[in-house]
Amino acid sequence: MRLVVIGGSDAGISAALRARELDPASNVRLIVADSFPNFSICGIPFYLSGEVSDWRSLAHRTRHELEAAGVELYLQQRAVEIDTPRRCVRVQSGAGVDHVPYDRLVIATGAEPVRPPIPGIELPNVFVLHTMDECLALHQRLQEAASSAVIVGAGYIGLEMADALRHRGMAVTLIDQLPAVMRTVDRSIAVRVESLLRKHGVVVRTGTAVRSIARAGSGGMRVRCTDDYAAHGAIVLVAVGVRPQSDLARSCGVATNERGAIIVDREMRTNVPDVFAAGDCVVTWHRLLHRDLYLPLGTTSHKQGRVAGENAVGGDRVFAGSLGTQSVKIFDRVVAATGLREEDASLYGFTPLAVEVTTYDHKVYYPGATEMTVRLVGDMRTGGLLGGQMIGHYGREVSKRIDTLATALHHRMSVDDLNELDLSYTPPLSSPWDPVQVAAQAWATAHKERQ
Repeated sequence: MRLVVIGGSDAGISAALRARELDPASNVRLIVADSFPNFSICGIPFYLSGEVSDWRSLAHRTRHELEAAGVELYLQQRAVEIDTPRRCVRVQSGAGVDHVPYDRLVIATGAEPVRPPIPGIELPNVFVLHTMDECLALHQRLQEAASSAVIVGAGYIGLEMADALRHRGMAVTLIDQLPAVMRTVDRSIAVRVESLLRKHGVVVRTGTAVRSIARAGSGGMRVRCTDDYAAHGAIVLVAVGVRPQSDLARSCGVATNERGAIIVDREMRTNVPDVFAAGDCVVTWHRLLHRDLYLPLGTTSHKQGRVAGENAVGGDRVFAGSLGTQSVKIFDRVVAATGLREEDASLYGFTPLAVEVTTYDHKVYYPGATEMTVRLVGDMRTGGLLGGQMIGHYGREVSKRIDTLATALHHRMSVDDLNELDLSYTPPLSSPWDPVQVAAQAWATAHKERQ
């Protein structure tokens, strides 16, 4: 079996390693456009903040470890054409053009950052952070005594980079055209996040779009907005989202949806025989909605890649689906979410009821108890759990508690079922009724009052 995998990030690596694990006799070749296979792109903000001192530690596995697992690496070689009739991939490198034959192919080309049509976005000192090369270039600029930054986009990357650059002592301005930061949570949680940012010295401007970026005096940059607001910084970071990198796949007849994401079934097969795809370039089956969405997440990419690699060597594994579960550390807080927001639930035909409670992460009499806010969304018609969001102090198990909700959603539990879970308790860590269960009881009370 000759398996070729295009892409050396989460999905591609997972596919290659799973294939070798199940079929040690398979010949697995991994085509990587840069020199950084299996690097944690999610770890970039923590290297740029200085919390992670060596960029090399961002590698999940070294090149030697991948090769020892039997994966043949084609580094700094870009796949430029997939010839499906001849079953080969044309790759281009500094040494010229080569043709790599395959019996089965996995496309894991990932996503690329959205580059909005803002005049000045191509100027020096304007960064669109997504690859290790871009990371190292920005790190070099930060080492040159950059003292201030303007971040365009208040999603996960924008928020993490605001934290990272403030950690370095830089002045940070955060701009987003939406009315609130962090579009993946309901407004009430977003308001808390915005307050947290301001508390830590970040200037936040929402409800305004960037009109232009231009050079200013003394080597700085000026960012003008549609409301005539102007922000200044030594650097500008544009982080307004990503889109699937699917041009290569589409050029060989692989079908994509209206957003450009590769259409796959739950076995990660495309419409082209013997061609699989996985990761941030493909659609994702949403476990709650029973439909395909575009949900680019590292955890999802790992799972999809594993399914693609297994099936490429003869398996029959089915991708179980995603709930969009995420968590992010912002200064001394963690914000986490899973499932549907209240607004999304309405759009998809549910009758949502959302309840928000603030309680303590553990028994108050034990020192160090801190407040944690839990927001639950359930369906008024069925009582089924639809989603949840949380914000609490870092180190207080916020992400693990959102995982409780993600597990409940995975198994289609009702809100009331949460109260039956046998969750652990000791006064320094929780209460007899965990915050998740306190929120579930508040939801049940509100639901009864609405009936």
